[in-house]
Amino acid sequence: MKHGLSYTVNCSILLTELPLLERPAAARSAGFDAVEFWWPFAEAVPADAEVEAFVKAIEDAGVRLTGLNLAAGDMPAGDRGLVSWPGREKELRDNLDVVAGIGERLGCRTFNALYGNRVDGAAPELQDELAVANLVHAAKVVGAIGGRIVVEPVSGIDAYPLKTAGDAVEVIDQVAADNVLLLADFYHLAVNGDDVPAVISAHAQRIGHVQIADAPGRGAPGTGELPLDDWLGALEAAGYAGLVGLEYKADGDPFAWLRR
Repeated sequence: MKHGLSYTVNCSILLTELPLLERPAAARSAGFDAVEFWWPFAEAVPADAEVEAFVKAIEDAGVRLTGLNLAAGDMPAGDRGLVSWPGREKELRDNLDVVAGIGERLGCRTFNALYGNRVDGAAPELQDELAVANLVHAAKVVGAIGGRIVVEPVSGIDAYPLKTAGDAVEVIDQVAADNVLLLADFYHLAVNGDDVPAVISAHAQRIGHVQIADAPGRGAPGTGELPLDDWLGALEAAGYAGLVGLEYKADGDPFAWLRR
């Protein structure tokens, strides 16, 4: 490794052979002290007992929760966020209260607000106006606990409008809140044709979180063709001192590349 950045394990995509609540302990056993999750519940506002079980799993494992996605709809069905989805404003706002509560309890301060797909019958301009209003609100809610919102370009979903770092930064500029930053997932950016070194050079000071997977395939580093190590070195040299989320699919030992 040519960089000194630390990793956090995304327990929603890794260690999936285990039940969700057993994954933080498995990450700890593998040598990590930090984990992140997509929204880990079926509902935007889960039952209190579900929240308690999640919090306890993190605490009992002895790891830090470093990142949490806002509720994003039905991800397996293709949903990718509620932020720009007309008619789900109350659901998103209620979810934010739960998110901030979990963040406050576990010390998590980085929250991924997936933008949402284009919706049939809704004007894109209206969806974008709604998204900015929702992100302004989200920034206030998590700002009250010292948190920040990150906005992520995503690949593989045609209806998701934020595909490049530039797309996300345009939205972030409209929100105009100091605690709304870019989530630079090197896999999504590369697959969408973004110039990752140029993104680092242009936006390093506005990157609030980074995630990695190799391409093609979204596998572990070293299984594809992306120069992830070089990019992370450039990112660190540009002043990024945050964590790097391991957000890839893996068979067998998901961390063998690190031991090599």
